[in-house]
Amino acid sequence: MTAGQLARSDAADDTGGMSPVTVSSIGAYIKEQREQAKISLRQLARAAGVSNPYLNQVERGLRKPSADLLQQIAKGLRISAEALYEQAGIEDAKEGAPASVTEAIMADTQITQRQKQMLIDIYESFRKEGAAAADDEG
Repeated sequence: MTAGQLARSDAADDTGGMSPVTVSSIGAYIKEQREQAKISLRQLARAAGVSNPYLNQVERGLRKPSADLLQQIAKGLRISAEALYEQAGIEDAKEGAPASVTEAIMADTQITQRQKQMLIDIYESFRKEGAAAADDEG
């Protein structure tokens, strides 16, 4: 076990078993999500409104992104901003069910980004149909 691993292990004991969030872990998470979505660093940087070098530094754990930047990155990745906030330690993990169907779909690790987007699109079309039917009845 390296000194860094030992330090992380000790810190986890101090937080009731929860591992502390590090800048590198949020960067690694962003990079993993970007690669799963098959989005280039340049495309995500453009979508988030930051430079390529800055986003690269975030992914490498050299910079800690702000909550606003995390929100822009989440939009670019088409994932829940809350998932990134949670990874960054900005927002505590909520107990129980996700706040919305969309968040539940986005949190699923067993399906691809394309499948997630298709499910969300179908869900939203059902919601629109339901709202239109309610308007017609009322």
